[in-house]
Order: sequence, then structure tokens, then C-alpha cells
Amino acid sequence: MKLITSSILPKVIRKRPTKSFKGTYGKVALVGGNHNFGGAVIMSTLGTVYAGAGLTTTFTDASNQSSLHAWVPEAMFADYQDQAQLTQLLPTMDVISLGSGLGTDEQALNLIKLIFNLVTPAQVLLIDGSALTLVAKYQLSLPTATIIVTPHQMEWERLTGVQLADQNPATNQRAYDQLLVDYPHLIAVVKSAQTEVFTPTGAFQNTTGTPAQATGGMGDTLAGIISGFVAQFQSVDDAVLAAVYTHSAIADQLAQQQYVVLPHQISEALPHFMHDHQAD
Repeated sequence: MKLITSSILPKVIRKRPTKSFKGTYGKVALVGGNHNFGGAVIMSTLGTVYAGAGLTTTFTDASNQSSLHAWVPEAMFADYQDQAQLTQLLPTMDVISLGSGLGTDEQALNLIKLIFNLVTPAQVLLIDGSALTLVAKYQLSLPTATIIVTPHQMEWERLTGVQLADQNPATNQRAYDQLLVDYPHLIAVVKSAQTEVFTPTGAFQNTTGTPAQATGGMGDTLAGIISGFVAQFQSVDDAVLAAVYTHSAIADQLAQQQYVVLPHQISEALPHFMHDHQAD
């Protein structure tokens, strides 16, 4: 298993060309945030916008609209219960991130099924949070696309059957290889104190991270950062690795002076961090 180090950053984070515009840096849709968990999709949106995605639309419960615009005026809002709007807009996106704060009720399940039917092979679909729980519970088939799953260890257990106590790089690799048989364009980000990333081209372990990250919303923020990186940078595999490293490297820096690192603080630090680690 290879280590993810700072060497991945200039390989991915490129200096922006003078002749570019917002469309150059990708269109991202984030779908999640029911009326109880709106904060999750807002934190994910922050990660995507601050990571530099060109256009970001957040499909969420209508009750979250004011909070979303208060936190991230750069993001557009859409009601995730508006099927006509979902059907019209989702196929135009480069990246779809599904699951942050979505919940596990029947409405969430029906929304996942609708989105799976709308996803096209040219798109990248990131599946996070409660969407992973529903995929595992109902054994839903994933659409034909580039798929990124971002489970924490319990969600990985639900997806693969590998018990938490038995999870290690070898068992996780075997479980990933089994998923790859049905989904050859799948990337798995198995979140833990030493997050492991499995791609079709190799397995990697992150070298950054701190206990100060152990707080709600950290995974939602990571999903947002991954979405923003994948939308604007060329290699999906490398973009995921760089996002995983960046998320925790910023936390490491903040933890030097803080007892706990809040997820939105990582997002707010992204533009400076990316500026300092871009390739010439």
C-alpha cells in the first residue's frame, strides 16, 4: 500500500490559466440535507465551493435554503423534491455528490433511485453518508459511471460485510476487489484515523490526520472537497488522493493551535492551502 504524501499536491493542483472561466472548473450537484440534517449538506457545499468548483448547485430540503445562502452565497439552491428540476439539471453536471444529511426514510430511498436512473456514464457520482446505508440495506445496483464511495468504517462494514474488528489493509483490499468486479470504475475512500483509498490502479494510505478532526460534519466536508477537486482537475484518481491529503493536512495545521478542528474551518482554509501547493 502506497503512502499519500504532499507530493500529490502539485501533481494535481495546477495554476489556473489566464483564459478560463467558471465553466472551466466543473459543475457540481450536491444532493442531501433533509429538514433535520441541513448542516451536513451545507458543510459539503462549503467544501466544494472553497475547493474551487466552477458552479455548485445544492439540491436540498426547502427548509435549508436560507441557511445555505447565509453560509455559501456562491452556491445555487434547488429543491430536491422537485423531480422535474432534478431530471432537467442533474444530467448537465460533471459531478454529483449524494448522501450528506439525506436521511434513511422512504423519501431518501426514492430520491436515490431517481438519481441512479438519471446518472450518465460520463459523470462522476460520489456516494456518501446515509446514501451508502440505503445502498447496502436494499442492495441497490449502482449506475454505470465513475463511482466514488466514501464510507466510514461502519458504512464499509455494511457495504462489504467485513466486520469492523477485521478491517485492515488486506481485508479491505479483498473487499474492494470484489466490488470492482461489478463496478470497474469504482474508487473507495475508507475513512479512519489512517484513511485508505482504493482505486483500480492501486491502494493508498493517507499520512495526514489528527484526533482534532473527530467531530460531526468532517466526512461531509471531505465529500465536498473531493467533489470540487474531481470537477476541476484531470485525473479522477489523483484528484481523490489530493483531496484526502488536503482535508487532513489543513486539519493538522489548525490543530497546532486548536483543541478541536471544525469542518467549516478546513473549507475556509482551502484557497490559501491550494495556492501555496499549486504547481508553477
